[in-house]
Amino acid sequence: MEIKNTGFDGLIEIYPQSFEDERGFFFESFRADKLKAAGIQEDFVQDNQSFSKKGVLRGLHLQHAPFAQGKLVRVITGRALDVVVDLRKESTTYGKIYKYLLESTKNNMLYVPEGFAHGFVALEDTIFFYKCTNVYDKASESGILYNDAELAIDWEVKNPIVSDKDLLLPTMETFEKMS
Repeated sequence: MEIKNTGFDGLIEIYPQSFEDERGFFFESFRADKLKAAGIQEDFVQDNQSFSKKGVLRGLHLQHAPFAQGKLVRVITGRALDVVVDLRKESTTYGKIYKYLLESTKNNMLYVPEGFAHGFVALEDTIFFYKCTNVYDKASESGILYNDAELAIDWEVKNPIVSDKDLLLPTMETFEKMS
């Protein structure tokens, strides 16, 4: 398992070693001891999976304490542009964006610690999988509007398909005032 730091404290790219032959391939998609050695000391308590058609954009989501979540994300099939925004006010990367291409052919993953808003756009039909460090709690959910002019995120998709719920998320400026 190859670990790559991103320049954002706690945000880590993970590349598992894949073994391939004429039968197919094998890789370890989760190994607690190697993640702990990389600084991911979390206990994962919930797994989630979604299917998104090409062009679907989900996010930018987060949960507030005491139900804040860290997430270990990857795609099982397809490709997705994963986007996070650092919302940890004490962080040197506060308000900054990190984009990462998740590809099923690479089996790569991203660990997103608590305190980040997270979203993705499916670049093709995609099954998205993530392990969470806390359970989902509807009353704690929040987020940032995906097309906030202040963030100016290039999602690399024209006219994404976005849920009505996500279209109602606050801008970064409004989110900061509420926090």
